[in-house]
Amino acid sequence: MAACGGSNSGTGTADTAAQSDAAETQAQSEAADSSEASQESEAAQSTGDESSAVQEGSSDVETIEDGKLIMVTEAGFAPYEYTEDGSTVVGVDVDIANEIAKAMGKELEIQNMSFDGALLAVQQGKADFAAAGISVDPERDKTMDFSIEYATSRQVVVVNKDTMAVESVDGITADTKVGVQAGNTADLYAQDQGWQVTQYSKFMEAAMDLANNKIDCIVMDSLPAEQLVAKNDKLTILDGELFTDKYAIAVQEGNTALLDEINAVLEQLIADGKIDEYTLNHTTE
Repeated sequence: MAACGGSNSGTGTADTAAQSDAAETQAQSEAADSSEASQESEAAQSTGDESSAVQEGSSDVETIEDGKLIMVTEAGFAPYEYTEDGSTVVGVDVDIANEIAKAMGKELEIQNMSFDGALLAVQQGKADFAAAGISVDPERDKTMDFSIEYATSRQVVVVNKDTMAVESVDGITADTKVGVQAGNTADLYAQDQGWQVTQYSKFMEAAMDLANNKIDCIVMDSLPAEQLVAKNDKLTILDGELFTDKYAIAVQEGNTALLDEINAVLEQLIADGKIDEYTLNHTTE
């Protein structure tokens, strides 16, 4: 009986040990599964984080100067491009250009010139691309290629609030002296309307003439108009808009390789909400 009882006791101990080993094996298996799942989750999260910003890369696309990416612009079109500390060109388009250069593994070089000069530099192959609040129109499309559109603008009317030579956006007539940036969409629009157009290289020059009553109004994009008015107490923006416009980056006609690189970066920046973020940064400083 004792032997039998001893035998039962040994069997019970063995069963308990087996159960303990099984439980330990199951716990280890579950821990491994949990660890693997955690690693997979972290990897997925890491991948997601990486996709939220343009990654530094390299490109074998040929540029005007080896290792560089040359951007031309007219830095009088805040918040898209303007100068800081009197010389450094900054703005929404510059932020975008920096991301393009980073993705291509190139050093960004910015050349500041007139708006017409920037477009001509691209057409003649003297610059890789132009970013200057450029809208696509049929005439430009004949001589350059354009990226996807990345920003929408409202064209508004700026007036001298002391004289109010124009009282509404519908009040511009053939006798109205209208200031525009040379080559800008507003320039083309104003000429099509038959208005008396005065062209300027920089909006600050137009603002000075408007403040001194040499012109009746300025037609321009709403965001740089807000910046202009903020710096000049004599000026104000009329309610409403003349028309809306969309901006794109211009490259030399036929340069599809560079255009593909630019579009890939723009698509990612748009998807990540970065361009809206850049615009906010340069309009609230």
